[in-house]
Amino acid sequence: MAERAPIALTWTRISEIGKRATNQDTVGEAFKSPLACFVLADGAGGHAGGEVASRVVVESILACFKQKPAFGAEALLGYANCAIAAVAAEKLAEPRYADMSTTVTSLLVDQAHGQALWAHLGDSRIYLFRNARLHAMSKDHSLTQQLIDAGYAKPDELRVHPQRNILTAAIGAEGDTPVELSAGATRLLPGDTLLMCTDGLWEWVLEADMERLLAASANTEQWLTAMCAVADINISATDKVRDNYSAYAIRVKEAAA
Repeated sequence: MAERAPIALTWTRISEIGKRATNQDTVGEAFKSPLACFVLADGAGGHAGGEVASRVVVESILACFKQKPAFGAEALLGYANCAIAAVAAEKLAEPRYADMSTTVTSLLVDQAHGQALWAHLGDSRIYLFRNARLHAMSKDHSLTQQLIDAGYAKPDELRVHPQRNILTAAIGAEGDTPVELSAGATRLLPGDTLLMCTDGLWEWVLEADMERLLAASANTEQWLTAMCAVADINISATDKVRDNYSAYAIRVKEAAA
């Protein structure tokens, strides 16, 4: 394997309310050179306190990262466990939030060595694109994904299945499912692009469209704008209400000499 080379990141983020009364998504990032930590969470809309849960998770992970910045599976899992504990404490302090929960996707990047790790729980996703083609992506913790894995549903039903929005795990409702870590550190190359997003975006944009729009975009802002436009067109053809949607688009480039 070639020697890992230093990289730099450029990024664009969005977090939009859609047509909902409140935005239950939260996004945030923090940096301790050469490390970068990005976090995105989507509070469960069916329970009180979804926006509280997502805020607590993002703030907790970033605070733990700032206190003990490190790169590795143990560190990333430790940050997630801080968030789980913080949500549990908030539930005890505020009984009206006893059922609150949230998805989470967290990305840790070591820019000095050009590598990344990610963790997630729920159906907020992380994608890695290389040469504008899908290279890796997380797998949802959802009932529909379980049905697909068991052969009871087809992969193309993931976005349209009647039970698509039922999660099998989330922070605040972990059950027997632990926070899932990527399989080891992933080497990042200049030109790679990472996308972190809630289901309010990916539900309405197919992966083939993500690739096509990425290839046609000069930067992350153009790419996100184009994907949001496609999502708006697709949802306008249905009777559904535009949900909250949030995303990070992160481009990898060579570090300056």
